[in-house]
Amino acid sequence: VQLVESGGGLVQPGGSLRLSCAASGFTFRWYAMSWYRQAPGKEREWVATITSTGGSTNYADSVKGRFTISRDNAKNTVFLQMNSLKPEDTAVYYCNSAFDVSYWGQGTQVTVSS
Repeated sequence: VQLVESGGGLVQPGGSLRLSCAASGFTFRWYAMSWYRQAPGKEREWVATITSTGGSTNYADSVKGRFTISRDNAKNTVFLQMNSLKPEDTAVYYCNSAFDVSYWGQGTQVTVSS
């Protein structure tokens, strides 16, 4: 299994970012995918999940209405569109596959600051 996150960066409050996670080593289209995040000094927390077909999504209350998870099964990639970003969204963001929930990539840093 390999998961490679990208797209993070520094953004001002109210701004947007789109994260990507390229997956390999398993049959991507068969498995749900999720995004998690870990802020400094805090435990990793769940952000969003999308089913294998993309037909259903779920979000943590803290991001509902601001973040959108999507996937492209032809490209083995899952995305996280993040709008109306807040300083409390600052964290390292990770994707995770239901194929092997114990595997984590290197993550991508998102910093929301003026």
